[in-house]
Amino acid sequence: MNKYLTASILVGALALSACTRPDRFGGGADGMAGGAGAGANAGAGFDQSGAIGQSGLGNPDSPEYFAQSIGDRVLFQVDQSTLTSEAMATLDGQAQWLMTNSDYLAVIEGHADEQGTREYNVALGARRANAAREYLISRGVPSSRLRTISYGKERPVATCSDPSCYAQNRRAVTVIAAGALS
Repeated sequence: MNKYLTASILVGALALSACTRPDRFGGGADGMAGGAGAGANAGAGFDQSGAIGQSGLGNPDSPEYFAQSIGDRVLFQVDQSTLTSEAMATLDGQAQWLMTNSDYLAVIEGHADEQGTREYNVALGARRANAAREYLISRGVPSSRLRTISYGKERPVATCSDPSCYAQNRRAVTVIAAGALS
């Protein structure tokens, strides 16, 4: 009986150790690093040849740098899709980064807080994403490199019934992607 218990524990430990690979959720060029935490191995990465190179926050051409240093989100007032001056300043930085890094495309996600119906919030999220997209286009980013999607209230970053949470969820997020958008 002890042999079976020992064997089960060994198999369980091996199975769990297979789940500790930090890049298991992608973490590649799309900037969607999974669970590693901000700044984990941010200065060095491997290029396609296997050589160590600059990536992450240390590389101003990386999606990680874009998200953390330029800013990947702009916030909106209640029931509004009008850009604030702070939002325009962030989008100016995004436009400059996108113009410098022409290999990247962007998907602008529109979001809303949990107040209101699903349909209303999907439409509001779409207006917010389009406002950000149109502003980027007005700053010289080709429209062919920008797409929009609305999630309405379906993907909150803060979940509580408090004005501070609502404010964080009223946003447009620019997600950087490499390659062609379909």
